[in-house]
Amino acid sequence: MDKLAKKKRPTYSDEFKQDAVRLVVEEGYSFKKACQAVGVCEATLRSWHAKLAPPPEPCGEDASLDELKVENARLRRQLKQTELEREILKKATAYFAKEST
Repeated sequence: MDKLAKKKRPTYSDEFKQDAVRLVVEEGYSFKKACQAVGVCEATLRSWHAKLAPPPEPCGEDASLDELKVENARLRRQLKQTELEREILKKATAYFAKEST
């Protein structure tokens, strides 16, 4: 067999992906431990987590300072991502508007 032959990438069912994400979200596994448990690489599990995990609940009025700091950091990352996506869409809109004239 040719050494350069591509390896076939495994495919996983949606249920398998959801179960893997559930280990992190509901069972409290670290990404590293969950990856070891299900036999996938960390990048794969993080990708599934980004797509399948429910959004975290906002902190309540009685949240601790640490909880508020974590939520604030998460919201800042989310805002940065959203602003980047908006800028990309604005540039794409301008490009396609220019192309159609």
